[in-house]
Amino acid sequence: MIFRPKLLDALAGYNQARLVQDVGAGLTVGVVALPLAMAFGIASGLKPETGLFTAIIAGFLIALLGGSRVQIGGPAGAFIVIVYGILERYGLAQLLLATALSGLMLLAMGLLRLGTLIRFIPVAVVIGFTNGIAVLIGLSQVKDFLGLPIAQMPADFLGMLQTLSQHLAAFNPHALTLASGALGVLLLWQFGLPRLGGVWATRLGRIPGSLVALIVATLVAQVLDWPVETIASRFGGVPSSLPAFAWPAVEWENLQSLLKPAFTLALLGAIESLLCARVADQMMAETPWRDRHDANQELMAQGVANLVVPFFGGMPATGTIARTVTNVKSGGHTPVAGMVHALTLLAIVWVAAPWAGHVPLAALSAILMFVAWNMGEWREFVHLRQFRLPYRLTLLAVFALTVVVDLTVAVEVGLAAACLTFIYRISNLSRVEAVTAAQHPVLAGQAEAVHAYRLYGALFFGAVKLVEAMEDHLPQKALVLDLKNLIYMDTSGADALLSLTRACQQRGVRLVLCGLAHQPLDMAQRSGLLALLPQAQVGDDLVAGLGAALAR
Repeated sequence: MIFRPKLLDALAGYNQARLVQDVGAGLTVGVVALPLAMAFGIASGLKPETGLFTAIIAGFLIALLGGSRVQIGGPAGAFIVIVYGILERYGLAQLLLATALSGLMLLAMGLLRLGTLIRFIPVAVVIGFTNGIAVLIGLSQVKDFLGLPIAQMPADFLGMLQTLSQHLAAFNPHALTLASGALGVLLLWQFGLPRLGGVWATRLGRIPGSLVALIVATLVAQVLDWPVETIASRFGGVPSSLPAFAWPAVEWENLQSLLKPAFTLALLGAIESLLCARVADQMMAETPWRDRHDANQELMAQGVANLVVPFFGGMPATGTIARTVTNVKSGGHTPVAGMVHALTLLAIVWVAAPWAGHVPLAALSAILMFVAWNMGEWREFVHLRQFRLPYRLTLLAVFALTVVVDLTVAVEVGLAAACLTFIYRISNLSRVEAVTAAQHPVLAGQAEAVHAYRLYGALFFGAVKLVEAMEDHLPQKALVLDLKNLIYMDTSGADALLSLTRACQQRGVRLVLCGLAHQPLDMAQRSGLLALLPQAQVGDDLVAGLGAALAR
């Protein structure tokens, strides 16, 4: 079946005990997602409710239709930089259109069974753009962290630096104090409580640190009546109900220009969700409910979610590692937990929306800075010396281009560099070895008359020079090629052998091929190479090939 959500399999043998576990995990993840969803919406240049509505609608759909038992979907930090750039350049209506287009692309990728191809993106590229995005997220939060009076932050790195440097002297000490305190709470929750140990530390550790930081900062700002910017002062508060379905007022003439950013959203969403699903698989392997995700089904679910949320004013969504990990650690083991997480957020919106307006933006900026720090894989920079130069250059180039230029350009350059590096390495692994008389005595005294070679590796466009070199130095009587160790041959390789065959026929040299098998044999047949050679000149092994070469 092409479309089969993991929920259908996960509910087999479902009972009340498992439901209790899923509900408990869903409630926990919902509380964790609350501050993150608002923070991601604000950091993307949108209203806080945009992040909340996306977490509710997309989170429910991804859990309901997804290919992972435990994946939690919603707005993600990786999208912040891209969404902010699209919003600044094209406007809100076009952002909604780009999100819907990315949903169609994700749905098509899943239907075409392209989920496994995402795994071919090199690690250096993934780490490079992930760390670059983390830097941009952190930099974009300096404004609210310091309480700077900046009406609109630029989307580009250099513009951010210039704008921040011009307003640094006007920082708000109250905002800085709140943000620093919130960051301190987050650090204490992640690093301090585990070291303290004990029952109370364990119990406190179960409460999301981001929620504690948010509540403490809000209470301090309200009790002390500090002059800091809040959700209400900037956005007018948070609605207490979901938005109605609305068709966005898009400008269809800009459709072509939106294809590139939409593809970026789709590609990044696919990478993030499938990486997250793989992490979840590894964690689930240690539980009684071990299972593997269906990559294509997950992409289709992501596509449906991103196709639906724009019509409710939502932003792009994908799988989220932090919330998925929390789900697994809290005992969630079926998609029911993900759906409960979405319903929990909906209940919070209905009940607590009036109080959300008092949340200081400085506290949300601290949470996002902490998210950005945890998002980056900074140790990889320290370990770069352990890797070869191409890996280092690819990672650093993607990182620098993501920060300074654009994520799309960075990924394109990174993939191109990785492909060129791969081609270079494979071409170096492909080699030709001359067969000597010491190995096969029948060649004794035949140095000028008969040449024999073994080909190793892959005969493709990057290695055809090996065959072209033979064409320039043909023997007098016969040329034998042992292709037993040839694992792959592309059309360029087949064309090089065709050219060699014709050159041998023109000069009266007998060409013998032996050991052809599997894919190289299939390519030789389809290219017409075997049709040019008499059956006697195609041997099973080198001994038979040498016998055919010396037959006359």
